Amino acid sequence: MDSIHDLGGKQGFGPVTVTEDEPAFPEAWEGRAYGLVQSVGDPGSTIDWFRHIVELMPPAAYLTEPYFQKWQYVQIIELIQAGKLSMDEVLSGQASKPGDPASKRSLEKVLAIIHDKNHSFERKIDAGPAFVLNQWVRTKRHMTEGHTRLPAYARDSLGDVIAHHGSHALPDAGARGEDVGEHLYTVRFTAAELWGDEANPNDDVTLDLWESYLVPA
Repeated sequence: MDSIHDLGGKQGFGPVTVTEDEPAFPEAWEGRAYGLVQSVGDPGSTIDWFRHIVELMPPAAYLTEPYFQKWQYVQIIELIQAGKLSMDEVLSGQASKPGDPASKRSLEKVLAIIHDKNHSFERKIDAGPAFVLNQWVRTKRHMTEGHTRLPAYARDSLGDVIAHHGSHALPDAGARGEDVGEHLYTVRFTAAELWGDEANPNDDVTLDLWESYLVPA
């Protein structure tokens, strides 16, 4: 994603600061929004599709809406697409047919549900890895339209492979509803390679990148 939605972030918005006593949910509604997304989401959805929907937001809304408000937008879209919610119900704020009261769940039941949501993204493929440890590679300059996990700040940059993690689901394909496995690597870049001579020469950045993001150096 080459727009303001880029997953790697954009420069010019100031540092990200977190204090030790900062609450997980500064506003009560945020905790409720998080809980709703975790418990009411479409079972057929994936993390890549979720992120893809976020990236379809108009830039002005993406930059100004609270983080968990974006989650709520995605949940509404997912539920409409799954046929569990209509636009009329969204606009009215009322269900056309009230559902049955939710059943009570024990802590053990809730923990079991959460555990079952821990999906593995490892995939088996026939092709062997194209790159080996300590090999120099270069990230691609341009990516296809849509969701990708190659941040814009790391495009057309030289790095070395320091780990190979086997084959994992490719997020770019997952955002299109496709389940495609591809080799995944950890690539190390110097800060100067990414941000120029003003960067600290002692700093490195490591990124987990899929094979189709890379070419031999």
